[in-house]
Amino acid sequence: MARPRQALLTRERIVEAAAGLIDAEGIDACSMRRLATELGVQGPSLYNHFATKAEIVDAVAEAVVAQVDISGFQDTDWREGLRLWAKSYHAVLSAHPNIVPVLATGPGRRPAGLAMAEAVFGALVDAGWSRARATHIGALMRYLITGSALGSFALGFEDDPGLYGRYPHLHRAHELAAHRDAVDEGAFELGLDLLIDSLSDRYDQGVRR
Repeated sequence: MARPRQALLTRERIVEAAAGLIDAEGIDACSMRRLATELGVQGPSLYNHFATKAEIVDAVAEAVVAQVDISGFQDTDWREGLRLWAKSYHAVLSAHPNIVPVLATGPGRRPAGLAMAEAVFGALVDAGWSRARATHIGALMRYLITGSALGSFALGFEDDPGLYGRYPHLHRAHELAAHRDAVDEGAFELGLDLLIDSLSDRYDQGVRR
């Protein structure tokens, strides 16, 4: 009998498998050997598509950023564009937290990352912000978004009431983990509101440099 045909190995299959490993176990788990096993192929066959693990991780980062919605900059005021983009970016990174350290270093040569930077920067400059200030705003937004996805503030506290007995203002800190979404998402939303409101005030006052 003829052997069943093996599914064609493509860059897309490799990236999809690598993304699954990274999401589940972190970047360190995504070795070339482990990835080949997951795909049911011999290790050397991966090198026909990617020269190194770093290239694969970079491709995963590109695929994640490609999920971010930047269309809000097309038909809305820059304030609403920033808000819609930030929420989308935050949601995407929150779904893929293990790739955030790679994305936090910047877009590099990744087309989706550069397209996102172009959309944000372009919208701000077109709205009248100076190029220098638009750069600052873009960086500040990225600090908020990637920082909020790097780790959970709520999970930084132990579920142990006795641990906080000597700290009178932290006597309910052990409850934070049980309310992770409300704490972490609430903090992001507050930060985003304050940031955009502050920028809006400066913009309306004509302080755009």
